[in-house]
Amino acid sequence: MTSQEELADLVAAVAERRDSAAFTRLFDHFAPRVNSYLLRLGASPALAEELTQEVMVTLWRKAAQFDRAKSSVGTWLYRIARNRRIDMARRDRSEPLDSEEANEVASEEPGADDALDSLQREDSVRAAMADLPPEQLALIRLAFFENLSHSDIADRLGLPLGTVKSRIRLAFTRLRRQLEAGGVDAAV
Repeated sequence: MTSQEELADLVAAVAERRDSAAFTRLFDHFAPRVNSYLLRLGASPALAEELTQEVMVTLWRKAAQFDRAKSSVGTWLYRIARNRRIDMARRDRSEPLDSEEANEVASEEPGADDALDSLQREDSVRAAMADLPPEQLALIRLAFFENLSHSDIADRLGLPLGTVKSRIRLAFTRLRRQLEAGGVDAAV
């Protein structure tokens, strides 16, 4: 696990040297968390993905504005994400904005019990993923580890979009069954 100090040092490297390796580590660490946070705020999966990309681009462009004395990197990024979500909802009046959304703050530091549960769940998910057919596993990796949209995956692999979606859906169904059989809450 990366410490708050290490994360702040990575942001400093991006700000000072445009260090792409540091940015990649920050992206790998925060993009899934920011995406999940936006989904919890009620964003659709497509909107959450779009806003996550915007947040990470903001990190790249405005890393010099981060002040480790004022907040942690996570708090800074979650605030950017929340503000982008609110701005997007204001622009698109057809989507109602939850009044509680503006006040919600992501908890960055999990408690010891939560951290242990998370590690155990991650181990269970890894084991379940190892049992997926190769074509499903490849799609899951592209979607969730490389953060590609279903359309991007279809383009990259030369598959019909419907095939990509159905294989991912089948993979989720298989993962859910394996996790539930193992006594893990399968909220995938």
